[in-house]
Amino acid sequence: MSVVSNFKSHLSKLFAQALREVAPDAAETEILIERPKLAAHGDYACNLAMQLAKPLRKPPRDIAKALIAALPESNVVGKLEIAGAGFINVFITTAAKQGVVRSVLQAGAGYGHVHVGAGRKVGVEFVSANPTGPLHVGHGRGAAVGDCLCNVLHAAGWVVTREFYYNDAGVQIDNLTLSVQLRCKGITPEDPSWPEAGYRGDYIADVAQAYLAQETVEADDQHVHACGDVNDTEAIRHFAVAYLRREQDLDLRAFGVNFDVFSLESALYTDGKVKEVVDRLIASGHTYEQDDALWLRTTAFGDDKDRVMRKSDGTYTYFVPDVAYHLDKWRRGFTRVINEQGADHHSTITRVRAGLQALDAGIPQGWPDYVLHQMVAVLRNGQEVKISKRAGSYVTLRDLIDEVGCDATRYFLAARHPDSQLVFDIDLAKSKSNDNPVYYIQYAHARISAVLAQWGGDRLALLHADVSLLDSEYETALLQQLIDYPQVIENAATELAPHLVAFYLKDLAADFHSYYNASRFLVEDEAVKLARLALICAAAQVMHNGLALLGVSAPDKM
Repeated sequence: MSVVSNFKSHLSKLFAQALREVAPDAAETEILIERPKLAAHGDYACNLAMQLAKPLRKPPRDIAKALIAALPESNVVGKLEIAGAGFINVFITTAAKQGVVRSVLQAGAGYGHVHVGAGRKVGVEFVSANPTGPLHVGHGRGAAVGDCLCNVLHAAGWVVTREFYYNDAGVQIDNLTLSVQLRCKGITPEDPSWPEAGYRGDYIADVAQAYLAQETVEADDQHVHACGDVNDTEAIRHFAVAYLRREQDLDLRAFGVNFDVFSLESALYTDGKVKEVVDRLIASGHTYEQDDALWLRTTAFGDDKDRVMRKSDGTYTYFVPDVAYHLDKWRRGFTRVINEQGADHHSTITRVRAGLQALDAGIPQGWPDYVLHQMVAVLRNGQEVKISKRAGSYVTLRDLIDEVGCDATRYFLAARHPDSQLVFDIDLAKSKSNDNPVYYIQYAHARISAVLAQWGGDRLALLHADVSLLDSEYETALLQQLIDYPQVIENAATELAPHLVAFYLKDLAADFHSYYNASRFLVEDEAVKLARLALICAAAQVMHNGLALLGVSAPDKM
């Protein structure tokens, strides 16, 4: 019997073939395969007959009968039923379900990978913090969500490029430069002359000290040497940005996050890309002068009001370099781009898309895609933690990593829908209890490893286990979890929702713990023993695969 690892995809292909026979003129109709809420309605359901009723001008139940008759034979499908107005309920054979164990063991780390991306390129920009201080917990959420999303997209068949965009130009960089310069001159935030917009964290003193010591900083492919001149504003600016870029990169590496491309806002100016965009927008006829400023008619592209491009002082508003940056992404061949950013960027989406449309560069409407995350509140002992000693005004990502570890930090920051507020409970993240989802999932993996170590046999032998013996309610539940994993990956990639993997892993761990508490594995009956060990070995593999997508380890001992 051939092994099928993704039943939903398999059924889609079967119904597509039946559709071509029953209604060739409607062969492009989208085929939806869903999981019914009630087990009595089968393992999967298809509403294709109801979709075809209008174009074919036939009762959907009659179309359903025709589709069933045209459905190719498959050892996966055990029974088909027509329900209600014309739903086709599909019951998967027990043997096919049990066969998922062998699918997992054979595929190993590749189990769950799907091909919806079909090798296409996607650029994912995330974190993109201003190089003005340590990464805060909000940046950490963006890093966790963005990195997990990249992992999920890769598992779904996309060729992923991870990108970090540094806003190293503008007012905030001016404030950083002045803050470091004042520290170099011995002026502290306690001095009455300290500017209101100046940065007050202890890290500013660290930058100033390194500058005065004439240190050399390596940031990506740059080597920036400090000259130590407290009056050389440009040298201070260059050094401070490089120093904080290096610090942020060290934090991200400690968080298990790496990037393929680093882009600088300043380069868009020095390379003439901002000027090119402004000139093209003026030439397009979508701009006008008013109140000594240059405006873009973004209302022509869905915005609620027109936006200023160039202010009366001659400087550009922040969305202009954003348009230039995204035009550069388009030219680099990214027909799909996803930006993971904080919810405070919501207002920029419409104007950036409007600017790109006004360029008339062939960029489709609604490009790029956005995933926006909400704020994070950090609790300790039930009270919100707001201040980091080093940063002076917020909780840093490094604070969390040092306190609860990388695994718990990544899981907690990625395990909820990005659009929802997140409360990070430090005490829960550090606890070794079933209430802590990270501990709960990792403990399941460690339990399986302990059983397999106690057995001590050759795991290759499990490929030949008689899985037909796996028929208890606990085994059936665990088998269904393994079957669902590829679909979870597909859904997470399609919906840009990596938290679905975290939800799934918690459910998988729950079903395993129930099985563990109700069953014995190292029984005398050799066939039963090997079947049960094969099942839990497959479960451990899927836990390992899912945790890897979240950037979380799968320990063998705890």
